[in-house]
Amino acid sequence: MNFWIIILIVVVLLILYVISVYNSLVSLRNKVNDQASQIDVELKRRFDLIPNLVETVKGYTKHEKETLEEVVKARNSYVSADSLSGQLKADGELTNAISKLFALSEAYPDLKANENFIQLQSELSEIEQKIVYARQFYNDSVLKLNNKIEMFPSNIIAGMFNFTKREFFEANANERENVKVKF
Repeated sequence: MNFWIIILIVVVLLILYVISVYNSLVSLRNKVNDQASQIDVELKRRFDLIPNLVETVKGYTKHEKETLEEVVKARNSYVSADSLSGQLKADGELTNAISKLFALSEAYPDLKANENFIQLQSELSEIEQKIVYARQFYNDSVLKLNNKIEMFPSNIIAGMFNFTKREFFEANANERENVKVKF
């Protein structure tokens, strides 16, 4: 009789452990999804500002067409991306193009002093900071989820319920280079 009670207690504890690990995996997966959505929200805010910024700059820099086209092209490639990795790649291209756009303001004192440009640049800089923080939180969440999926004994439960590792946000090669602006 005591033997069966001990077996029952062990089985119940094992079931409770599996439930606990499963719930923590679900929670971590949902947190990663939430953080990816937070990045997307900030990117959407940035993309909504870009047309206004481009139009403001156009008025002052008629012959800087290439830089403006690069910004618009990068924005459009993000919008048309169909996966998280495609969006992250396009985001890197857009970040690079925006850096070049801001560097143009140094060559055009009138633009640099324009109230609309200053406001848009300030809003965009604020959004860029939020995107950086959102990326950091996303990567932290991915790290926790991936660790839980790979570490013993939770890896057994993760495998049983088909939890998969997620990709980290990583800067692409263009983002690692200094911005080159030619006048």
